[in-house]
Amino acid sequence: MKFPILYSFIRCPYAMRARLALKIADIKCEIREVRLTNKPQHMLRVSPKGTVPVLILKNKIIDESIDIINWVDKKNNIFGKGDSGYKDINSITEDMIFLFDNQFKFHLDRYKYSTRYKDFNRLFHRTECMNILITLESIIKNSDWIFGARLNKLDISILPFIRQYRIADPDWFDNQTLIPKVKKLLQNFMNSKLFRDIMFKYDVWKDKSPKVYFP
Repeated sequence: MKFPILYSFIRCPYAMRARLALKIADIKCEIREVRLTNKPQHMLRVSPKGTVPVLILKNKIIDESIDIINWVDKKNNIFGKGDSGYKDINSITEDMIFLFDNQFKFHLDRYKYSTRYKDFNRLFHRTECMNILITLESIIKNSDWIFGARLNKLDISILPFIRQYRIADPDWFDNQTLIPKVKKLLQNFMNSKLFRDIMFKYDVWKDKSPKVYFP
């Protein structure tokens, strides 16, 4: 196997995380775009949990997005030491990723996909997400990214989920006054070449499909 294989789905925030890390590091992969309603048998054999992303290396399978980010960073040091001025940048990063992966994602699903859940209160879950964004607002520097001019692990880990939150009701989100730095951060992300590059639309992969590569 000359290049790693990446199973991905363009709109999945977890898969977006993986593509962001791989793109920043310029690690070439054979990309296999899937639809989660029709998962390839090969993907299910190598990763029975059936979610994306799945990164297949010569000697191991990595099927958690944060683990892929960590593997890329260990291999290529894509985030460096940063320029934040925060002495505890690593602990802030890990704490916020945990908060988003657990509480924010829980409430996001019940806000954005409220019809899938019984006895829901859509506005309650929207408010709970907003409270987390207000916490994030207090951390963000007045710069391009959360901790400064340089992209950080926290940026690529949580921005795909904030984007999903906005998509649920763009007009409402854009009119919020308590999170100006969060809105600026998200807009900077969505306007970036990096975002455009990782959102390139690939044909759905099937057995015997010609190989295509990312980035």
